[in-house]
Amino acid sequence: MSIFGKIMGAIFGSHPASAAPAGGAPASSAPAPAGAAPSGSAPASAPAAAPAATVDVAAIVDAAVAAHKGEKLEWRTSIVDLMKALDVDSSLAARKDLAKELGYTGDTNDSASMNVWLHKQVMSKLAANGGKLPPEIRH
Repeated sequence: MSIFGKIMGAIFGSHPASAAPAGGAPASSAPAPAGAAPSGSAPASAPAAAPAATVDVAAIVDAAVAAHKGEKLEWRTSIVDLMKALDVDSSLAARKDLAKELGYTGDTNDSASMNVWLHKQVMSKLAANGGKLPPEIRH
């Protein structure tokens, strides 16, 4: 599994919000039982309900941080702390792999710049996949 996939899994579980519309499974299974009655309106309303689900990223990560008793993790500003809170490998090698995975074109030896970019990208991708971010970290 990719590093970003591990981050997504830790926050969204095995079913991120964007997987529902892409998978099509809920849409095809919902009309089948209702297919005997109004076939035109039931399928239209079923897919519309699926993508509305969002995940409160702050609540999930704050709970994960609380599980790391005695360790102050500033996940809202630090990719390292976010990864630590989610029990994902936060080593430099892992962050370089994440940077490659997400398309970082900068110098991976400049870890400070890379970390800032990684945090921004991860937060953006979490939001794009149905994650609700606190206002102070929206990018």
